[in-house]
Amino acid sequence: MTDEVPASAPDVPEGPEDLAAPAPPAPLGLVRTPTGHAGVDARLERLADADHLTADGHVEVYEDVHGGLRDALTALDAPPVPGPYENRS
Repeated sequence: MTDEVPASAPDVPEGPEDLAAPAPPAPLGLVRTPTGHAGVDARLERLADADHLTADGHVEVYEDVHGGLRDALTALDAPPVPGPYENRS
């Protein structure tokens, strides 16, 4: 048995200088299709802000978008507001 390393063995990093730096944040290139609802579309466009943040910055964007979309859905269940001339006695 020998202690020689075969020539086909992969290079093993010896120290921190050999480790590659992490890649910077990059957009995923996802296409956001407009929904036709201005409030929803604005929230979905806000997702693009996460494209340029590190992963720990995504939470704030996602929570903001989620809250806005939840508000938009809640507004759909609200009773319609009567017009100025619909409230006659």
